Amino acid sequence: MSTGMTATTSGGRRAWEGWGHRVGAQRGLLIAVAIFAIMFAYYGYMQPVGLSSNVINTAANKGVLLALIAMAQTLPVLTGGIDLSVGTIFVLTNCLASNIVVGSPFMTALGVIVVLVVGAMCGAINGLIVVYGRLQPIIVTIATSAIFYGLALVLRPQPGGSINPELADLMTRSTYWVPSSLILLIGVVLFVWLPYRRSVVGRAAYAIGSSEQAAYMSGVAIGRAKILAYTLAGLLSSIAGLSLTALTYTGEARAALAADYTLNSIAAVVIGGTSLFGGAGSAIGSIFGAFVMRTVGDLLFVFDMNPVLQPLFVGIVLLFAVSLGSVRLLRIKNKLDLYR
Repeated sequence: MSTGMTATTSGGRRAWEGWGHRVGAQRGLLIAVAIFAIMFAYYGYMQPVGLSSNVINTAANKGVLLALIAMAQTLPVLTGGIDLSVGTIFVLTNCLASNIVVGSPFMTALGVIVVLVVGAMCGAINGLIVVYGRLQPIIVTIATSAIFYGLALVLRPQPGGSINPELADLMTRSTYWVPSSLILLIGVVLFVWLPYRRSVVGRAAYAIGSSEQAAYMSGVAIGRAKILAYTLAGLLSSIAGLSLTALTYTGEARAALAADYTLNSIAAVVIGGTSLFGGAGSAIGSIFGAFVMRTVGDLLFVFDMNPVLQPLFVGIVLLFAVSLGSVRLLRIKNKLDLYR
């Protein structure tokens, strides 16, 4: 009897510890979800009409753009790298889409495919240079960012262009209070992020970020994993660029826009619980981190802050978010604790 009770108690303790470990592993995601829920609820409370369908749809359309860029940033970060070109790929594909995603349904579909392929190719170029050039990702992506921005200027020296109105309406409208942009984001999570996360190459990305040397010694295909991470980052950025075109009906090669989305994507990644040292985190957390960052801007607008001061407050949030990734270093005694 005593032995049975002891075994039951031991099993319960192990189950409790296992549950606590799972919660601890998702702590960053849970915090991001909680912060977003509180901030967005307050944002809705401050709206004169409350959380109407139009308010939710507008917030979703803007938030999904940054969420897609944050997802793109997450993939290289998981491998221990970073991609400072996600913003310019976003702008480049926006300019490209404003030129070719027009005309008949067939031509529109062909244009969408070309935009996505170009985005993926830009990411693949980053990955190939990082792997075979043996250069630091930050250096590579700064250089390619300038190239991609130059191409955007060639495509769209002045703001303009258009997009198939039926496609734009399909991507930005709200049906029964459900924004199409959120459906697109959920589709990306289901058909891009989850298969990647559960694949051998996806698990390899986590291993590389935790310890590239150990991953190499274990026979992990490091080069292939890194190239795929940057390629998918380019693909996700191109989906965001296409969404921007659908939202604005135009293309614009604006350096400030690219820089804004790149920096905010880094903040969103950290707020969502992904370690800038690699090996830990999730694109789901980055999505909620992006919505937190976007809601900060919306709240500043609600409070009628001077537009000149808004970048100051967003910059403070950005600095605080990035600093969170370093605080953990001050609390550890053994470097191996970073990967537990």
